[in-house]
Amino acid sequence: MQINGGVQVNENGLKTAIKAMQVQTALMSNISDNVNGFDKVGFQRRDSVVSSFTEFLGVDGVSTVVDDTVGRLAATDNPLDLAMASKGYFQIQTPTGVKMTRDGRFKIDVDGNFLDLEGNKVLSNTGIPIKFSQIPQGAKEVMVNTRGLISVLDKKSKKFKPVATLGIVDKDGAGIVNPQVQQGYCEYSNVGIQNEFMALMPIRRNFEANRQMFLIENSTLQKAINQLGSAN
Repeated sequence: MQINGGVQVNENGLKTAIKAMQVQTALMSNISDNVNGFDKVGFQRRDSVVSSFTEFLGVDGVSTVVDDTVGRLAATDNPLDLAMASKGYFQIQTPTGVKMTRDGRFKIDVDGNFLDLEGNKVLSNTGIPIKFSQIPQGAKEVMVNTRGLISVLDKKSKKFKPVATLGIVDKDGAGIVNPQVQQGYCEYSNVGIQNEFMALMPIRRNFEANRQMFLIENSTLQKAINQLGSAN
């Protein structure tokens, strides 16, 4: 017994060229998003993934995955700016649920809540929003060690007392024991501008080749229609 299998698709050249241009447009759009995020704190670039049979599926065969490599760390004058020298995410409680982010620019409100720049509460490793029972007079009275333990200066004892440990997790939501938190640092994107433009060049060439093919086939089809019309 012999079993034969395969995929057979019969499409005209115009449709194939259009699908190819749509795929290349999606790839260029992803690169554009990466370039636009170059100077954004906590931004992680996306890699395009082209699946099998994309030439038949068109843009539906293109997806993206997050590149979770560590970005560029830059020192700041703010002790409440935190970054991680390893992979991982801070957990933020938002109105739509828990969000993971690499943006570690935090603040403390008048009630002692530890918040991100948008006012969302930062979660501890127990899943509870972090709150300072003793509100510091300034950001320099807050200390964060490499494991994410937050401490505040006690005015009476002149010693730092623990408040909570940051809830830092990996991409699957599992806790990270030593996230290598860096106090007084911001992490900018992991985008390499030169690499993005190098990746863009072959995509643009392919787009132009398919565009030319589309124009040729469209012109040929138009001539055939005109000839059929004149024959009547």
